[in-house]
Amino acid sequence: MRIAVLTSGGDAPGMNAAVRAVARTAFFQGWEVMAVSAGYRGLLEGRIQPMSRRHLGGIIHRGGTVLGTERSAEFATPEGQRKAAGKLEEAEIDGLIVIGGNGSLTGALKLAELGVNVVGIPASIDNDVWGTDTAIGVDTALNTALEAIDRIKDTASSHHRAHVVEVMGRDCGYLALMSAIAGGAEAAVIPEFEPRPEALLLFMKMAYEQGKSHFIVVVAEGAPLSAEELHEYFNNEGTYDSRLTVVGHIQRGGSPTASDRILASRFGEAAVEALADSEAGIMVGLRGENIERVPLKEVVGKNRPLDPGLYKMAEVLAELPE
Repeated sequence: MRIAVLTSGGDAPGMNAAVRAVARTAFFQGWEVMAVSAGYRGLLEGRIQPMSRRHLGGIIHRGGTVLGTERSAEFATPEGQRKAAGKLEEAEIDGLIVIGGNGSLTGALKLAELGVNVVGIPASIDNDVWGTDTAIGVDTALNTALEAIDRIKDTASSHHRAHVVEVMGRDCGYLALMSAIAGGAEAAVIPEFEPRPEALLLFMKMAYEQGKSHFIVVVAEGAPLSAEELHEYFNNEGTYDSRLTVVGHIQRGGSPTASDRILASRFGEAAVEALADSEAGIMVGLRGENIERVPLKEVVGKNRPLDPGLYKMAEVLAELPE
């Protein structure tokens, strides 16, 4: 059997560990492994090359993706999808493993509907993929954001300032909420809940009057009230002098944590096992302690919901007034 593997969409720490696990598990099965460079764009261009064991050395700890990832407007069209399926057929590929987030898994479903044996692996720092408790890259990105918040809190306390910290996540507030809880921030502003700037301002004044040395608010990049707007609001109406920090793309890079390396390895092995069982059109996902196979039709078009209880807990721990 000959399988191919590609990484697509935004890069996530741990993708390389997943590629490594896919290839090594396939080699253990006695299969051939082909690497698709530059995601779906590379597939359309026929950039499919044999992968050997020597390609796998020293990549488990590397961030980014050694296979590369690029956007492809052509692949988003039915014609492009048929062309991609044709390229796989020309290369005599029996199965394809796609590592990526919601957009990448949508592409995987389109190929599955064209008869390609596809298995998806969720990899997205946003943690918005439906059907899995977490995705590759989430833990690393969360720890990177947390480290930034911890450092910002130090300087905020030194200067008696408010700091508005923007983290990534697109339209999902998971990173912002979890890093706010773990970092002991005063508040999180996320897309899933309407912001309450007046309550935040009241909370800030209370904190100031009580002699609190800092005031940290973590804002998701897709929140209805942007980090820049909140920063300006604090400077115009608040008691602390405010500073704005955008953590940005450093959350995507860096060496994956042990948790992400292990998760990626489990997903990679499980994806190959699914193909060995002649099961395709699915995504492997983590549910509890177990890796489960979830139909791509159930995954695509949905977002993983954020637990409202965690948002309530964040407010309780921060003692944000009603």
